[in-house]
Amino acid sequence: MTDERADPGTPPRGRAHRAGDSNAELPLDSDIEITAGAERPAHLRLGYLGLVALGGAAGTALRELISLGVAPISGFPIAIFGINVLGAFVLGGLLELLALRGPDEGRRRRIRLLVGTGVLGGFTTYSSLATDTAQLLAEGSVGVALLYAFGTLLIGALATWAGIALSMRMGLRSGRHRGVRS
Repeated sequence: MTDERADPGTPPRGRAHRAGDSNAELPLDSDIEITAGAERPAHLRLGYLGLVALGGAAGTALRELISLGVAPISGFPIAIFGINVLGAFVLGGLLELLALRGPDEGRRRRIRLLVGTGVLGGFTTYSSLATDTAQLLAEGSVGVALLYAFGTLLIGALATWAGIALSMRMGLRSGRHRGVRS
């Protein structure tokens, strides 16, 4: 049987090359190629995890400061509502600006992980939305609970769209568009 590989350094299909074990059998999906020295996924890199953790701690602290400083208005948890809507707006805008500046790599990836996933992930709180809604329902404030839950989702979605639209406008005005790197 002859080996018809184009590159003699490439392991045959169904085999993966690992340091010190060039004939290691691994069950592989035929659509996936494993190459020696392949970059680890971002979610498995300690530096990226550290960025997310650092940003998450900052975002959570900021949320806590705001929620402690802003009291509910007639039972409506205005602080958490505002936090979630603001976070949706900023995240939409941030991700669009980063996308306009080029592929998700290098500095753009670090900003996305630190600010988008970390800070804004810790800042926004849909678990508090669920808890507050359940508490309002338990207190018999069905109308306020429904307004709060559905209002947050709807206005949050609109805020995300507005953040994206604003970033697109800013990107177009500055001459930046997809594929152009900063």
